[in-house]
Amino acid sequence: MSVAAPTFDLVVAANRLPVERLVDAGGGGTWQRSPGGLVTALESVMRGRDAAWVGWAGEPGAAPEPFSEEGTHLHPVGLSPTDVEEYYEGFSNETLWPIYHDVIVPASFHRAWWDTYRTVNHRFAKAVAEVAAPGATVWVHDYQLQLVPAMVRAIRPDVRIGWFDHIPFPPVELFAQLPWRRALVEGLLGADLLGFQRTPDAENFLRACRRLLGMATRGETITFTPPGDDPSVQRTVRATAMPISVDFRELDELARTPEVVARAAEIRVSLGDPEVLMLGVDRLDYTKGIRHRLKAYEELLQDRAIGPPGVTLMQVALPSRERVDAYRHLREEVEGTVGRINGEFSAIGQPAVHYLHHFYPRTEMVAMFLAADVLLVTPLRDGMNLIAKEYVSCRHDLGGALVLSEFTGAWHELHQAFICNPHDIEGLKQTIMRAITAPEDERRRRMKALRKRVADHDVQRWAFRYLEALATAPARPHRPTRASDQERRGGERANRANQRASDTASERVSQ
Repeated sequence: MSVAAPTFDLVVAANRLPVERLVDAGGGGTWQRSPGGLVTALESVMRGRDAAWVGWAGEPGAAPEPFSEEGTHLHPVGLSPTDVEEYYEGFSNETLWPIYHDVIVPASFHRAWWDTYRTVNHRFAKAVAEVAAPGATVWVHDYQLQLVPAMVRAIRPDVRIGWFDHIPFPPVELFAQLPWRRALVEGLLGADLLGFQRTPDAENFLRACRRLLGMATRGETITFTPPGDDPSVQRTVRATAMPISVDFRELDELARTPEVVARAAEIRVSLGDPEVLMLGVDRLDYTKGIRHRLKAYEELLQDRAIGPPGVTLMQVALPSRERVDAYRHLREEVEGTVGRINGEFSAIGQPAVHYLHHFYPRTEMVAMFLAADVLLVTPLRDGMNLIAKEYVSCRHDLGGALVLSEFTGAWHELHQAFICNPHDIEGLKQTIMRAITAPEDERRRRMKALRKRVADHDVQRWAFRYLEALATAPARPHRPTRASDQERRGGERANRANQRASDTASERVSQ
């Protein structure tokens, strides 16, 4: 007699599980917590709940058996090598990621990638449906799983479904380039609540619903007839901004421990105890503005405004998507630039740039934050950037200065940072110099205000607000009561039919 699989009241679905497998010399393996903003943000949310996490374990092949880690049930989804190549590296990161980040690099469109993306999303949806208890809350995350909400709703109409976008949502003029734009929007509208990092992102989605699909919107809500449903039945979905945050209290407490404080001092000594230590911590991604940052720093060195040993830069570039061509080329360019800067401006034992290309444990990252006098956060486009909030959370000494790009979601909250436009190299140089030379009382005043903002809007508040909004979201199908509504929707359905035909024609041309 088979035993029924356990079910859970809260199910999180994300591309990756919150852990990764480490293989030892003997071929055995252990699971450890993964780096990354999503895992960091949701760790405290999942703790103590009757919860499951559905995601890929990070290695191609059959999925491991479900298991528990630190009180959370983990339900792996298997991806074949072809799935990884076409769903993850292909459609997610060479089609969607560029479009959603202002096409900093050109996007690629391949129908085979789309087919695999749809297949993998359905696999995730079935796994979610399997572990969700009756009436459960399902929380789907990010751009890799935009079809999952509607797929879960088709299988399990009893559950309440939310989706959160951790990256920007593009303007309609960019989103319209996607041949599969209708399917993506309809996939998302399977949710009851759509969360975005910034108000402009939510507005971009609402505009896409109106202009590309002819749907009716009012304020933060979209009213539409689901595909295949009775035309007289409508659903209402809310799309709103709810910026994510970090666990301020945990980071603050960790940064105060004697071990971390001592390690921060050791880091400074190991770097020659400079008067000013600048720090960059980023995934090695073309959206992060690392090249612009290095260009500004190189020019400051050329101008003799700063230089080692008094001022030095430590750049931590976390490995990312190393099988994607654009990322391989970026790594070559960044490492070439670092080599050129060090070759021209370093002395023996006094490098101008300390470049580190690997992951670090959480305590080491906190020590780096505590050691750094200036943190450079210069993305060209970023949904939020939790590194900026982590840095602020660690600075219990009110030391440090945050240089922050205006193209991050964090800029909308952290106005007391030293704000820059990373495209303006001269302006970026001036901002860096202001951060370095600002009087101590100004730096402390700015950091105190930044810490108050992050402390008051931490990850627990974000999760509570989101789940509360999801629990009360207007989601149940309803039938219209006014003839004028019926006439309006008839026109909208005609518009949608025309748009669908246009979409199909567009796909034939673009492919």
